Amino acid sequence: MKKGILFACAIILAAGVFAQQKKIEDVIKFKELSYDFGKIKQSVPAVHDFDFTNISDAPIVIESALASCGCTTPTKPQAPIAKGKTDKITAGFNAAAPGPFNKTITVKVAGIDVPLQLKITGEVLNAEAFAKYEAEKTGKVKTGS
Repeated sequence: MKKGILFACAIILAAGVFAQQKKIEDVIKFKELSYDFGKIKQSVPAVHDFDFTNISDAPIVIESALASCGCTTPTKPQAPIAKGKTDKITAGFNAAAPGPFNKTITVKVAGIDVPLQLKITGEVLNAEAFAKYEAEKTGKVKTGS
């Protein structure tokens, strides 16, 4: 009986501790969590800034921003971000290989256990396919004679 009561108290205490853990959404607010580059030309790097605001009551530190592969290069702020201030994580994509892509950047904030993922998507077209796409987009399609 004593073991049962002790076990129940331990469960309740553990639940209270976990319920009080901060979530990343409690300290940082991103303008967007994903970005679609659309169709991009092969070998022409693409870059997008993921803007965010510190919505906590204290400065925050971005510990890491790690890409899912070597074709994506995230850049994070080096200094702490003061409360209420805005900064950015820049996602660079090298566009080396043709085809669709779906990449993630895992962002870790100091003091928060669970990281957040930012996503970039799009399709890389080789030079010929991209020229055709651009021509169709602008209505300057050449017709054969």
